[in-house]
Amino acid sequence: MGPFSRLRPGSVLDDGVRVGTHAEIKNSHIGAGTAIAHFSAVLDSDVGVGANIGAGTVTANFDGLDKHRTEIGDRAQVGSDTILVAPVRVGDDAYTAAGSVITADVPAGSLAVERAEQKIVPGWTERRRGRRKGEDST
Repeated sequence: MGPFSRLRPGSVLDDGVRVGTHAEIKNSHIGAGTAIAHFSAVLDSDVGVGANIGAGTVTANFDGLDKHRTEIGDRAQVGSDTILVAPVRVGDDAYTAAGSVITADVPAGSLAVERAEQKIVPGWTERRRGRRKGEDST
């Protein structure tokens, strides 16, 4: 367990589990050899053997009425800053891309990518600041 991490009631960590700094685990079972990186919140989850949970991952367990569980399979790889919105299952050997919001099951051996395409807005900063090209900023 890394510094400032919190293991809350109802949680079981099997042998060889590694937990980074400032992580929180609540009411979850974490399989042997799994790594949970820093700043992650694994809540009401069942995580398989040898999985990797990237930094900043959150298992969002509450839909406004009920709490649900998240399942993460054996050897699954969850990308940094992924949000898993329960109830959802990430299958064995499946991957999620960093920054994704996963709201549907990810089949075993699959990759899930859910994020908007990056958009570049040229000149935005100058317009935002109300300046024109070549103006003195003083």
